[in-house]
Amino acid sequence: MNAAVLHAPADLRYEQVAVPSYEDNEVLVRVRAAGVCGSDLGRVMKTGTYSFPTIPGHEFCGEVAAVGGDVKDFKPGDRVAVAPILPCGTCEFCESGDYGLCDNYNYLGSRTHGGYAEYTVAPSRNLIRLPDSLSFVEGAMVEPAAVTLHGMMRVGVNVGDTVAVLGCGTIGLFAIQFAKIMGATQVIATDVAVDKLELAKQLGADVVINSGELDAVQKIKELTGGKGVNVAVETAGVVQTQEQCLRIAKKKGRVLYLGTAHRDVVLPPKSFECIVRNELTLVGSWNSYSAPFPGVEWQATIDYVKSGALKLQPLVTHTFRLSDAPNVFVDLVERKYPFTKVIYEI
Repeated sequence: MNAAVLHAPADLRYEQVAVPSYEDNEVLVRVRAAGVCGSDLGRVMKTGTYSFPTIPGHEFCGEVAAVGGDVKDFKPGDRVAVAPILPCGTCEFCESGDYGLCDNYNYLGSRTHGGYAEYTVAPSRNLIRLPDSLSFVEGAMVEPAAVTLHGMMRVGVNVGDTVAVLGCGTIGLFAIQFAKIMGATQVIATDVAVDKLELAKQLGADVVINSGELDAVQKIKELTGGKGVNVAVETAGVVQTQEQCLRIAKKKGRVLYLGTAHRDVVLPPKSFECIVRNELTLVGSWNSYSAPFPGVEWQATIDYVKSGALKLQPLVTHTFRLSDAPNVFVDLVERKYPFTKVIYEI
């Protein structure tokens, strides 16, 4: 089969490898589409995977090609998304249903072979059925959408809340939609890219703020009568927005951190005091899993797409063949063109 194989950081090769074998509890998946996550950019081009060679890719979907002898719930031809975490099932966090916090997990696309291939293998419990109404391109986006929903469920959005989403990349654009789905009356979105702000508006943001041109904190305070927002969602992973979230949350407000930090986060005393004096609740969120595995986040995401409440396709800016992957990763890291979600069709 053909696959994009990482041999070292920045050494991704499109080449032929053997079709993987599978155990009795596993399924051979014919991959049809796989997405590029922000973490994939760093993993492929800078830090590398945990061992080499490895096939990256953890956002993917496809069709069941074959099943192991113990698999009863799936059959060849079934359309499925694949949850990439392989939890141990025995640590304290697995026993409490917090599979994303597993102490001894494996992971498709970073610790073992993932979805940038014609075929991959996963335990049957990691498969989620895709309805015929979802395209494979959309199916490859169920994972990042479920990641976002997990965070939104953790922080909690109440009917009538005002929510600010800082950063309008893939996760931010999902957060805007989920805030509306969960009952937010007003959703404010900030970014520095005009095209992303336009898309945010199309996907439900009531107000968009170009934080490269305006003081986002001041503008949000004006929009909320000086009080701030009930929920601030940080998705950009940059120090500026990580700090701004603390200043825009109202007293007793909630702050959700979804973006990954790439450098030291140093807070001015005044911003830190917002946590203390305003009694803010800070919530971190990691992955997309809950009990029963892989979690309600996955099926809920699919149900929201089926109902039309959650839109995936508008986020896709580019689709490529998997054979293009080595060059595409270089282009993405060098920012040769603006992009939101990039999908490989396989």
